[in-house]
Amino acid sequence: MTFARINSGRKGEEQAIACLRKNGYKIIEKNYRTKLGEIDIIADDKGVISFVEVRSKNSPGFGLPEETINKKKKAQISKIALAYIKQCNLMDKSCRFDVVCIQGVDSPEPEIKLIKDAFELDDKWR
Repeated sequence: MTFARINSGRKGEEQAIACLRKNGYKIIEKNYRTKLGEIDIIADDKGVISFVEVRSKNSPGFGLPEETINKKKKAQISKIALAYIKQCNLMDKSCRFDVVCIQGVDSPEPEIKLIKDAFELDDKWR
């Protein structure tokens, strides 16, 4: 991964956090890492635990940012979320998966879209 791409990713996460806070979310964790992988942001939205994936792009080529989340990525996020829920004893809490999409992350006015309940927990992990 190039240095420019890493910087764009960090910038996208900062923009996503600002968007989430603007929408009333309280940030619990950033870049939550386990041996299974990473969840970009874990937040509380009015009592609902939200596992947030951030997707950012600079150019419109090859589709929209949200179209880059494939079945494998959803399964990985699901596994990490379940590990977090178990570790923090949150089995009685409502949870969901949200996505923040950023088009033109390095532009002066990026287009930011919050998708709540972007996908469901894979049946394999229920």
